[in-house]
Amino acid sequence: MKRKTVVLGMMAAAALMLSYVESILPLTPSIPGVRLGLPNLIVVLCLYLYGWKEALLTNLARVLLSSFLFGNLYGMLYSLCGALFSFAAMGLAKRSRHFSMVGTSVWGGVFHNVGQLLAAMFTVQTAQVAFYLPWLLAAGCAAGVFNGVCARSALAHLPPGFGK
Repeated sequence: MKRKTVVLGMMAAAALMLSYVESILPLTPSIPGVRLGLPNLIVVLCLYLYGWKEALLTNLARVLLSSFLFGNLYGMLYSLCGALFSFAAMGLAKRSRHFSMVGTSVWGGVFHNVGQLLAAMFTVQTAQVAFYLPWLLAAGCAAGVFNGVCARSALAHLPPGFGK
């Protein structure tokens, strides 16, 4: 139990660090909100190593801490909406057993952007921001593939029984 707690703490710290790195390195300034979603790599890994409860706690800890440390209230709203939509999609994809780790990550990337777009619609009180949807879906797929491949590779290189 102590080992699991330590590993989950390290995962939350790694996700927080990746959030910070991502916040200072915008991927494409021409499309607002497009990023690689690097912290999602940790969430996917945690989901496959431990399960949905631990992954959700790690994800929420990362969102709240990164928002307080590096963001603002609006950033927290967008991040939380994206994280919750993403997590729900990944949890359902993994549970269905029809998707690989990469496929699960793609669902997470796509629905993270959907959640953030819905938060934007709510915040600015217009559906016109949906104009970004095709680009956000493409970016979510690409980021999901990248993070899924990285998470699958990391999982394959962890020693048997890691974190148990």
